[in-house]
Amino acid sequence: MAKTPGIAIEVELIYALSHAQVAETLRVPVGTTVGEALRLSGILVRYPEIVTRSLAVGVWGKRAIATAILREFDRIEIYRPLIADPKQARRSRARRSAKSKC
Repeated sequence: MAKTPGIAIEVELIYALSHAQVAETLRVPVGTTVGEALRLSGILVRYPEIVTRSLAVGVWGKRAIATAILREFDRIEIYRPLIADPKQARRSRARRSAKSKC
């Protein structure tokens, strides 16, 4: 889809840090991709650590590629790498809980 000059859509950009959450509403031209919206927002300049690792993004909780075309009211989410394996963390919590009940 080609960009339509003068016609804009509204999208939301979310980046969760360990201590805060960045949430921004952007107006971008129709036909804007996820990657273009990230550049237009300036978030890659403000948080350079996003660029130094492999960029993982999603739209409404589903993984997306940088060339995906955005639609009105889409929510772009920038994912941070996991610190711990969720399955292993669950097992550890279950073991601690079982020990405390004994």
